[in-house]
Amino acid sequence: MARTSKRLSAVDVKAKTKPGRYADGDGLYLNIAAGQSKSWVFLWMKDGKRREMGLGSYPTVTLGTARQRVEECRRQVSEGLDPIAERKKAAPVTFGDAADKFLASMSSSFRNAKHRDQWKMTLGDAYCAALRKRPISAIDTEDVLKVLAPVWQTKAETASRIRGRIERVLDFAAVKGWRAGENPARWRGHLKNALPARQKLARGHHAAMPYAEVPAFIARLQGAEAMAARGLEFLILNAARSGEVMGAKWPEIDLDAAVWTVPAERMKAGKEHRVPLTPRSAEILKALKEARVSDYVFPGEKKDAPLSTMAFPMLMRRMKVDQYTAHGFRSAFRDWAGDETSFPRELAEAALAHRVGDETERAYRRSDALARRRKLMVAWSDYCFGSKKPLRLVAG
Repeated sequence: MARTSKRLSAVDVKAKTKPGRYADGDGLYLNIAAGQSKSWVFLWMKDGKRREMGLGSYPTVTLGTARQRVEECRRQVSEGLDPIAERKKAAPVTFGDAADKFLASMSSSFRNAKHRDQWKMTLGDAYCAALRKRPISAIDTEDVLKVLAPVWQTKAETASRIRGRIERVLDFAAVKGWRAGENPARWRGHLKNALPARQKLARGHHAAMPYAEVPAFIARLQGAEAMAARGLEFLILNAARSGEVMGAKWPEIDLDAAVWTVPAERMKAGKEHRVPLTPRSAEILKALKEARVSDYVFPGEKKDAPLSTMAFPMLMRRMKVDQYTAHGFRSAFRDWAGDETSFPRELAEAALAHRVGDETERAYRRSDALARRRKLMVAWSDYCFGSKKPLRLVAG
């Protein structure tokens, strides 16, 4: 009689909850434990004895993937091989190997090069050095906590992203058959019980230097000769994001018109943003252009590469102001504009490249108010260079 196979359907697998083993055929079984966790196993006979091998947990490993793995196991058995022994022979895949292969598989889904580099940085040695050389199959909850615990309270948003990205890599490894069992980086029902809840942390906010302290910090920056110092000063004066500054290239700069045009693909909102350059910003750029060595305005140490994503945080650490973030200077600018000037809120939001109003309102407000924003940015620059009195400026 012909062997029955493919007895289960995706709907069956999802719906079943009663503990036990459910045959799909060809030696593949869905195993449901007492706690209702589901996993796949392959059963076969060797020398009159039953052998068993796990194929990964559900739903990380789908029914289709489990069937593919069983097909390979059956091929090995037919050739007189032991699937368990064959799996052990393979060189262990490390977390670093898995992360790199995962990023390669994701290449088409990244919004832009900046987005890709953020993933690469958070899964690299900057945060995951302790994981990268570990066999992916051996990584457990303690390994994940060693990465997250040092930054969970101090860099809440970054830590949350790291956790999610580690979870994605471990899921990817399970699908590839490099590890089995529950994902130790999952939040709900697991790490949620070991780390403070996200709503109790400073969710979504970047620690900002009070704007009253910015002029003194600018003066300190001007005493530093590092490229990172010029980049950070430029960032502060233009209330820009780190990625926008680090990725800036010379074709975006028009010194004659005193305008920096950031292309849409490098903007968070996906829309081109024109930045009116103040005299000090233009001065920084002119000096850098005379010594130009790269297409990047703020080149890093590597050839034809921009400043590292860690350049600003490391500079602020050396200057002993690492309780704040580079991104926080945007908040300092916004607080200053609201507290100390009469410029309209919409103008300050436009300077930050924030979306203001609903779709209809934005459709009618087609101008980017460059001339008016130039007055605002000149006023901010003037404040940054020593004006400590409240500036009740008129919008103009």
